Amino acid sequence: MHGLRHGDYARYRRYCTARLRRLYKSLKFTHGRGKYTRRAVNESTVTEVRYLHLVLYTAERAWSHAMEKRQLLDGPNAKQRIYLIGRLRKAVKWADLFSRLCAAKGDSRTSLEAEAYASCMNGLLLFEQDRNWDTALKNFISARAVYEELGKYGDLENQVLCHERVEELEPSVRYCRHKIGESNLKTSELLQIGEMEGPALDLFKAKLEAAMAEARSQQAASLTEFHWLGHRFPISNAKTRVSILKAQELEKDLHGPAADSLPVEKKLAVFDKIYTAYQEARSFIRSDLASAGDADSVKDDLNGLDKAVGAVLGQRTIERNQLLVSIAKSKLARRRDDKNEKVTKPEELVRLYDLLLQNTGDLSDLVSSGRDRKPEDVAFSEDCVLHGVAFRAQRCFYLAKSYSSAGKRTEAYALYCHARSLAENALKKFETTMDTDEAMTKELKTLYNECRANSCIEHATGIMEDEKAPENLSKKISTISLSGVEKKAEKFLVEKLDVYESAVGESNVKSVPCIGVFPPAFQSIPRNPIVLDLAYNCIDFPSLENRMKKDKMGFISRLWR
Repeated sequence: MHGLRHGDYARYRRYCTARLRRLYKSLKFTHGRGKYTRRAVNESTVTEVRYLHLVLYTAERAWSHAMEKRQLLDGPNAKQRIYLIGRLRKAVKWADLFSRLCAAKGDSRTSLEAEAYASCMNGLLLFEQDRNWDTALKNFISARAVYEELGKYGDLENQVLCHERVEELEPSVRYCRHKIGESNLKTSELLQIGEMEGPALDLFKAKLEAAMAEARSQQAASLTEFHWLGHRFPISNAKTRVSILKAQELEKDLHGPAADSLPVEKKLAVFDKIYTAYQEARSFIRSDLASAGDADSVKDDLNGLDKAVGAVLGQRTIERNQLLVSIAKSKLARRRDDKNEKVTKPEELVRLYDLLLQNTGDLSDLVSSGRDRKPEDVAFSEDCVLHGVAFRAQRCFYLAKSYSSAGKRTEAYALYCHARSLAENALKKFETTMDTDEAMTKELKTLYNECRANSCIEHATGIMEDEKAPENLSKKISTISLSGVEKKAEKFLVEKLDVYESAVGESNVKSVPCIGVFPPAFQSIPRNPIVLDLAYNCIDFPSLENRMKKDKMGFISRLWR
């Protein structure tokens, strides 16, 4: 709550500060006006539970401030690290005071919880200081034992909270044992522990990331070359080595023996991390290119390394998009069964295959660029083009599905036939290649059969719709009335006002309320007759000039007449 769920320690620290201000005001326990005079909290002062809240929130504020410093982008520097450890010492001091006050004023359960809280804070301080691992282990074990016992009693909410605390403390216990030498944890097991979530694990994650970065730096000294398509590119920059080594370690999780058991969400997260690592490597390579000067041999090596890393990055992007395609296909197959899931439409698969076509085209252009093209580069570029043909056939198939769902039978039939021919051509090309992609070949055979079946279905459906078109048209015409209102069996509410009967319908049935006809129907009404005066133009009227009044004219007006 208040930011901890998302790791926003700055927000949680602001909440603790505001909460302390309210507590000091409500308890009238302020530290004087003008000159600051600190008022200590001791056993005689604690007369109600809010005094214990003062001590607890002060410890939480110091701890959250330390965690906020730990979350800096480049990590805390030496000065910030000293401040971080000072804040953790402050949190330990207040947590110990809180434990003593709860032991004196609280019941047994509260005292045990406060003792576990203080032990956890002491363990975190020693954990951050990288010393006294045996003392830190004892603190974490004692806190875990208390939470395990408290999780057996109390209401369900408290039991769930205690079990969560036990799960959060377990990785710290295992890591302390690993540092002491009591446990032989592998690097992969440490990484699995680091993937767990929880506010108590953030210090552990930072410590683990620092240890992994140090281990990668040591391993990167032996990584002097990058191998790709039979080429060897020297790596001179240490930062580039570390980034490439990090990406290669993550690739082992995707292509290793445990890849099948890895959930889809974690696979996507691993792909994102690989993408970030290779992008970092390319940025270091390009900065080296900018500072290379006029050394042609160094520039050629760096350009080749940049091209190789970019090609591997393109391959991983294609693999990630293929994983997204498999997810979308599985959702499309079961969309009628799972009503709570978001409905997947064929248009989404068309968009994903558009991305795959763009990825294969970019990868083929990248590999085929350059003056000295070797047979490995030509074969790789042709393989990209071949996969592009397969992706185009699948895109055409799902485009036909989208037209079919829209009721456009002719377009869907033509697209299914075109997708079938594309799949057939791709199959022939795959069979002629030396390194056959069995998964893609199997997928294309399935696509060929589905295109044939769906084209037959669209053809038959279109004929049936054409046969039924006159019948459907006659049915629609038969329901048309001159009044503009279809005849309904039920009566509207305005027609049965003298009967106590609902016009809304049942609550569990979605039906239109029968209150009245809207819009109202046209009614015929009488109006005045239309008179057409046809004799007016044929009548000769007498002259009326002799009856008109003549104007009198004066002498001057006669002159101007």
